[in-house]
Amino acid sequence: MNKLIATLALTLIAAGSALAADTMTFPAKNGTVTFEHKLHQQRVGDCKTCHEKGPGKIEGFGKEWAHKTCKGCHEQKKAGPTKCGECHKK
Repeated sequence: MNKLIATLALTLIAAGSALAADTMTFPAKNGTVTFEHKLHQQRVGDCKTCHEKGPGKIEGFGKEWAHKTCKGCHEQKKAGPTKCGECHKK
């Protein structure tokens, strides 16, 4: 029974990763942000870097979260966009 539950849990986790969109867009007043989710999965590797509770919707996601988390990560790793116009496209 425990093996069945563990197998189901792992299947759900894997399915959540597989169902995530490759690319997501977020409209913003200063230009739409396109987020390459699949690219980030490959480069970052650990879902919990962004998804504190594991794969799925990010609790508290919004402008403040994205600026702190996304821009902060790009600045820390010295990779990816760090200026407004590099993410926000009109």
